[in-house]
Amino acid sequence: MVLKKLPYNFSVCKVESLLSEVLQKPFTFTAVTDEESSVVCITENVPKNFLCRNDGWMAFRIEGTLDFSLIGILSRITSLLAENGIGIFAVSTYNTDYIFVKEENFLPALSVLKKNGYEIKE
Repeated sequence: MVLKKLPYNFSVCKVESLLSEVLQKPFTFTAVTDEESSVVCITENVPKNFLCRNDGWMAFRIEGTLDFSLIGILSRITSLLAENGIGIFAVSTYNTDYIFVKEENFLPALSVLKKNGYEIKE
């Protein structure tokens, strides 16, 4: 399986509301629940109306389009990282999964995955 490193720093934010300008930026993930509105985005694109934010995330994605019938892909990655003391934050889209890791754990995470048969693509 091929994992592609994304060349950006990301932030996870809680926001007052979703602004249309934020929704137009690439690599922006949003969630609205009955309790909060959240945005994961490239750090330089953090919306002005954030209530709190957590910076210092880096990401990679599983390359290709994942069929909904596939089972355990994200589970295997998260298990390998957890066994090595590396926490993650994951976001799934229609096509694939994005895995976010704190900056200081990013290279160790990729190393663990490479040792376990994953191909890492720049």
